[in-house]
Amino acid sequence: MPKRWYDDACGTALALELVGERWSLLIVRELMYGPRRFGEIKAALPGISANVLTQRLESLEEAAILLRRKLPPPANVQVYDLTAWGCESEPAIMALGKWATRSPLHDPTSYMSGASLMMSMRTLLVPGRMGDLAFTLGLRLGADHFTATIGGEDIVVARGMAEAPDVTIEAETAFPILAVLYGKLPPEAIEAEGGLRIGGERDLAARFAGLFELPAKIA
Repeated sequence: MPKRWYDDACGTALALELVGERWSLLIVRELMYGPRRFGEIKAALPGISANVLTQRLESLEEAAILLRRKLPPPANVQVYDLTAWGCESEPAIMALGKWATRSPLHDPTSYMSGASLMMSMRTLLVPGRMGDLAFTLGLRLGADHFTATIGGEDIVVARGMAEAPDVTIEAETAFPILAVLYGKLPPEAIEAEGGLRIGGERDLAARFAGLFELPAKIA
């Protein structure tokens, strides 16, 4: 790295030097489930300037956390993608996020990007609740599309909509989905207000909604 913040051999200190600058870790989160163009990353991170995003992308590339590449025709555009080592940061980001949600300062009604929503599902999945549940979920959040493969006590996420998912969930913002998954509101009530659309096998969708739980707040 071109600069060192800490005179400390601890790996945690080095981790902060790699991704501790403002926005860096959130950029990594946005790239966790597939490559993104510059404008797509910026749109997913309200408040970041183009100049700061450019600086952070350059720093993360220098640190071998991400790389730039060009998609083949017909797309033929430059994208940013995590390296294999960069992808290995997901468990650490998930653990940090789960720890922070126990704070009274955590507001589950705030803005969440598509990648953040998908990571929250992977993070807040309650062990043992899935049982024999196994299906493919296609989720659209605004302009973002994801495929989630549910089964074996895990949720595997990739960008892009599955061709024939068993269940589809569509919303313009994350709030109605969060209200169902973590607020435990009936999906029908949210659908009636027009903020959520669920298609496919609704019994699977109902079982899916019961898989998640926010951790208890600290006293």
